[in-house]
Amino acid sequence: MKPVEIYTTPICGFCSAAKRLLDGKGVDYREIDVMRDREKKQEMMQRAGRHTVPQIFIDGQHVGGCDELYELERAGKLDPMLTA
Repeated sequence: MKPVEIYTTPICGFCSAAKRLLDGKGVDYREIDVMRDREKKQEMMQRAGRHTVPQIFIDGQHVGGCDELYELERAGKLDPMLTA
């Protein structure tokens, strides 16, 4: 399985929903809490070009936030991205 990184905060419902989808698929991911670490938030904004959480990367490729993750799932494209 390809590496997954997800930038989150502990109070974000969209972050929880994205993690729930990944957990349901048995995906291991590296969670990066940007609420407690300003440098990590800056890193996220540089990588994603966005300031909202979650921001999700699969194998270093930015796939977007929670809505985009669920759209990939609905379109049947998430599993191939995780394993291809």
